This record gives sequence, structure tokens and C-alpha cells, in this order.
Amino acid sequence: MPTSTYMNEFQQYLADAKHASGNTISSYMCDIKQFLNYLAEIGIPEILNVKKEDIERYVDWEKKSGKSNATISRSIASLKALYNYIILQGELSENPLTNVVTAKAVKKLPQILTNHEVELLLEQPVCTDMKGYRDKAMLELLYATGMRVSELISLNKEDLNLATGLINCHNGDKARVIPIYPAAIKALSEYLDMARQQMLALPSERALFVNMAGERMSRQGFWKIVKHYQEKAHIEKDITPHTLRHSFAAHLLENGADLHSLQEMLGHADISSTQVYTQLVKKQLKDVYNRAHPRA
Repeated sequence: MPTSTYMNEFQQYLADAKHASGNTISSYMCDIKQFLNYLAEIGIPEILNVKKEDIERYVDWEKKSGKSNATISRSIASLKALYNYIILQGELSENPLTNVVTAKAVKKLPQILTNHEVELLLEQPVCTDMKGYRDKAMLELLYATGMRVSELISLNKEDLNLATGLINCHNGDKARVIPIYPAAIKALSEYLDMARQQMLALPSERALFVNMAGERMSRQGFWKIVKHYQEKAHIEKDITPHTLRHSFAAHLLENGADLHSLQEMLGHADISSTQVYTQLVKKQLKDVYNRAHPRA
């Protein structure tokens, strides 16, 4: 069977059997395509002909190319998954990536904004036109809920209940309900009253947030909005939509939220993902102590 067939079938397997997200599948396929390009350069025509020594040489090549340990580990995990699938199909008996060891990636704590920086960012959209109302509502809602940007842009108007101050957040087949603070409710109410209906390309559009063409906002579109207001606020940190999610989590913990409630609001399947923010808050406190204590 040609390599291209394995690629296509593996991609379908990730979607149908593993229920992987579009971003995850894209990441897997990108890693695998890079490996195939490498194989072509060294004269190995088929993926079934790869030996453990070829993988080790590939890891060395990635290191010499300046790839980080995290990137290399991810690419090895992608290839290991592909070969496990090929074994599942009965085409191989052994995975050439078994016992291939890569250097452990240094886990970096996520960057967060201070309370003052959050206020600066949220102050930037000026509600004098439809875009201003929309941008204010999106930023307030993201910080109010800690949603992933993919969840934010996939919201439909019916997911929002301003009367109860709650929003239904969807991530694939899973859903959770998150409360919204009053300032975010106000921003959303003004956006719905003053902008959304006039912005829609079609009256039947269900998307809560739309672009200036009246269609559902894209990830790239919202990323540009965040970068625009970061520059406008003169915040030096490199802010992404995920920075507001991290800031939401850290600020709630700083103010006494318990881990299990935070886990539910963030939609983490494993509480170990939520515990990262405990480490972050401890580091923040230690930094404050070292800066402020006269004998530190």
C-alpha cells in the first residue's frame, strides 16, 4: 500500500475513531509530512521501510535544525501514533519508534496579565460604532469565562442567557455552563442591542459574534483584534486569546476559587491541567515577596 494511502486512512482514523479535533489532526499531519519529506531526501521511498536508526537520525536532524525539545517530542508522538495505526492494520509487527528517547521539554508556566493590564486591555474598545461594541463584548466575555478561543467563536446567540447571567459553552460533544460577571453582561447586552443585528449578512445567522462581513468570526480574526488592542494599550507582554484564559484562571485562584470549580469552568478533563495555575500563583507570590520584603 502506498504511503499516501496510509496518510489518508490515518487522518480518517483520527477523526472517526479517536474523535480528534481539527487542530489536533492538522498538527499530526504536519509532523508526518515533514518526516516524509525527510525520508525522500535520504532516499527511503516507503514509510514501512523505516528502521529505528532512521528515526534516531531524524531526531538528530531536527535538533540540528534548531527545533525545541517540545517540538521534537510532539513530532515523535505523532509518528508513533501513525505507526501504531499501521500495526493495527497488520502491516507491521513492531513500531520503529519504540524506545526512541527525546530530551524532556522544559515546561514553561503560562504567561498571565496583571489585574491592571487586564483593565487596560478591556478599556481599549470604544463603543462608538458596531465594531467597538462587538470587540468590547468579546474581550469581556473571554476574561469573564476563561473560554478557549475556539469555544468563543463557536458560540451561537441561543447559548447566551443574559437574564440568568449564564452561558452554555460547547467543546465538541461536551458542554458546560459558565457564569458571567455584570460588566460582561452589560457589554453583551449593548452589543446585541446596538450592533449584532445590523452586522449580520443574513438574518438567519446563529453566530453570536460575527466579522464585518456579517459572518461567524474566525480564530485569525479574533487573534488580530486582541493584538490590535494590546498595541493600543501599550502592553509589552505578547498577548494571545489564550493569555486571557490563563489570566482568568490565575486571578480566580488568587481570590480563593477552589480547584474543582475552576476545573469545571475551564472544561479540563484532568485536574492536573488545572493544578498548573496553582504553581503559577505560588510563583507570582514568591516574586512579589522577593521584590517587596526588605530582607529578601
